[in-house]
This record gives sequence, structure tokens and C-alpha cells, in this order.
Amino acid sequence: MTHAKHRLLEILIHIFCWGMFFFFPLLFAQRENGTVDWPDFYRHLPVPLSLCIIFYLNYSLFIPYILFREHTKRFLLVNLLTTCLLSFALRWWYDIHMPPPEFHAATHDFRMPPRYTFYLRDMTSFVFCVGLSVAIRMSIRWSKTEAERREAVKSRTEAELRNLRNQMNPHFLLNTLNNIYALIAFDREKAQQAVQELSKLLRYVLYDNQQMFVPLCKEIDFIRNYIELMRIRVPEQVTIDSVFDVRPDSATPIAPLIFISLIENAFKHGISPLEPSFIRIAISENPDCISCVISNSNHPKAATDKSGSGIGLEQVRRRLELIYPGRYRWTCHVTDDRKIYKSSIVIYL
Repeated sequence: MTHAKHRLLEILIHIFCWGMFFFFPLLFAQRENGTVDWPDFYRHLPVPLSLCIIFYLNYSLFIPYILFREHTKRFLLVNLLTTCLLSFALRWWYDIHMPPPEFHAATHDFRMPPRYTFYLRDMTSFVFCVGLSVAIRMSIRWSKTEAERREAVKSRTEAELRNLRNQMNPHFLLNTLNNIYALIAFDREKAQQAVQELSKLLRYVLYDNQQMFVPLCKEIDFIRNYIELMRIRVPEQVTIDSVFDVRPDSATPIAPLIFISLIENAFKHGISPLEPSFIRIAISENPDCISCVISNSNHPKAATDKSGSGIGLEQVRRRLELIYPGRYRWTCHVTDDRKIYKSSIVIYL
């Protein structure tokens, strides 16, 4: 709801509530024939009017400009003075327009209660009205503060996600360039083809990656292109299988590049230049979730190999926590024979 609509709703609620409150004196001004004794109605009108005055003095002035500025003693003092002033004004009005009947001892007429009881009654009503205005104002202030807090958290989260995406772009580019550099040494033609494939990937990384979510079909196209790029440089004894059980026009929103680090990791640790190797990538979509399951032959890097820093997987974990808190499952493990590494991400929709 926009601020203007919220403000209009607040005004309408005030008008309705005070309209009902000002209607009450009509109940005391009814004649037996059903007509309204308007002079009597006007004589009772100062009661709701005085309550309205003290309510809006607090609502519009005393609470925002005194109480909310931590001047509690001053707030209590001005309300005490206002309450006393309005109480005396009400008694003065009633003394003039509704004087108490004279007491006749001979006829044992009803004796009026002591005068101070009327002051206590009026002041109690005013204190209640002040408390009501404080409660409403505090509730509005709390709601506003909570909305600002949520907006601040959202802004920090978006800033952190932008930072993660900006880190991922050069990280992804560095890994891909390393692959092309390795190709140049033994197959220039494949290296040229790889540069063409890389240009397609960069277009996606530089533009679509700046959005919070992209259609799943676009992300799948990007992953397909990446796999084809990687096929160019892998040895012949490496088997690469990919299965995409996703509708060609799937518009399901997904965070961009959320799976690519896992796929990069499979190509980094799943290929041996000497032994038969394999990589299997399966991404599927159903009404409840999106899953990415990757398994590859396990050929961990030697201790002396300093390529890569593991930052990609850490970025994936942090992005999952920020974008899909409590709505994802990430598992990874090596089989007992240490030959196969499996990784799986399930994102619940």
C-alpha cells in the first residue's frame, strides 16, 4: 500500500471513530416522541469535543514533539495542565448551562454528589484518552520502525548479493580463460572456437546476471553453452553426460549462475589426463522444486596445485542462504571407494 493510500485510510478511520463518538450525545437528547432535543444535544456536546481536543493535542503535538524526543517529564506536565484546564472548562460550562437542582431538606430531594467527583470523572476520561493516543502513536511508530528495519535488511541483502555477483563474474571469467589458455598450446582452432563460445557466455554473465532472478530456460541455455565450451578442451577419454528435464520455455524464476560453480568444480576435479573420467549433470524441474545433481570421477588436485581458491563454492553457499533461506538443500560427498564425487542442490519453490 502506498503512503498516500495509507494516509487516506488513517483519516477515514479517524473520521468514522469520532463520528460515532459525537453521535452518542444524541442518545441523551431523545424526546419521548422520538424527536431530538437539539438544545440538550448541544449542552452535552462539550464532553466528546474536549476528549477530541486532548486526543489530537497529544496525537499531533505532544507525542511526536515532546514524548518521542525523550522529554517524558515535560510530556506529563503539559498533559496535567491540559487535563486540569479542560476539566475546569467543562465544569464551568455545565454550571452555566446545566446547573444542579437545589436541595430541599423538607422534601428530601436527591442530593448531588460532591463536586470533586465530577473533576475526577472528567480527568479519568482525559487520562484514558491520552493513553489511547499514546498507544496508537506508539503502534504507528513501531510499524514504521519495523518497516524501515526490513527495508534496511533488504537493502543490505541486495548489496551483498550484488557484491557476490560482481565477485563471481571475474571468477568465472578467470576459470574460463585458463581453460582457453590451455587450449592455445595444442589446438589453436579449438581455442578460436572456445573464444566464440565464451562471447555467448559473457553476454549472459554481464547482462542477465545483474538481475535477481532469470527464467530457468535461460539459465539452462547458459549451462548448455558452458558444457559445450568445456567439451572442446577435455580429452577423448572423458565422458560428459547432461540431462535437462526442464520445459524449453520454462519461466520459473531462478537465481542466475547458482549452479555454475558446482559444474566448474566437476570439470576441475573430475577429469584426469591419464585415466578414464566422467561427468554427469542432471537438472530437473517439477512444481515443488528445482534440482541439480552432479556426479563425477574423483581426481582431487595435488597439494602443490594452487589453481583456484574455492571462492566459487563459498559464494554459492552464501547466495543460497540469502536468496533461498530455509528453502534449499545442498549435499555433497565422496563415495566410500573415493572414486566418485556427488553434489546436489535442491531449491524448493
